[in-house]
Amino acid sequence: MNFKRQTTEDPEVNLIPLIDVLLVILIFLMISTTYSKFTELKITLPTADAEKLQNHPQEIIVAVSSGGEYAVNKQLLPSRTVSALTQSLLDASKGKADTMVVISADAQATQQSVVNVMEAARAAGLSRLTFATQKSPGS
Repeated sequence: MNFKRQTTEDPEVNLIPLIDVLLVILIFLMISTTYSKFTELKITLPTADAEKLQNHPQEIIVAVSSGGEYAVNKQLLPSRTVSALTQSLLDASKGKADTMVVISADAQATQQSVVNVMEAARAAGLSRLTFATQKSPGS
């Protein structure tokens, strides 16, 4: 009997095909990635097909002018502070938490002025807010 052991070679892992596949995937990812630039936000405020405004007894209309002045139910406020606006909303709502606050802001009004109205409504406990719009010119 001849008991010769066959010498077996250790298996080798060929890394070249693996590297080729990884490079192709890397190139694909680099090409398909989009790079965004956030240089400036151009915002166009929406218009809506609004129906005729109906006066409801549980509505408070807050007008915001382009200069940042506030008027609550057509009464101009002497102060532009959030606390004065909050007090005026509390007086107009007469303690009813379900009162709707309609924000009617000028197109040239600053966003901070509108945020001040929203903050004053929150401080007054009024959570129902809506924005008044005008009909779009094409309608």
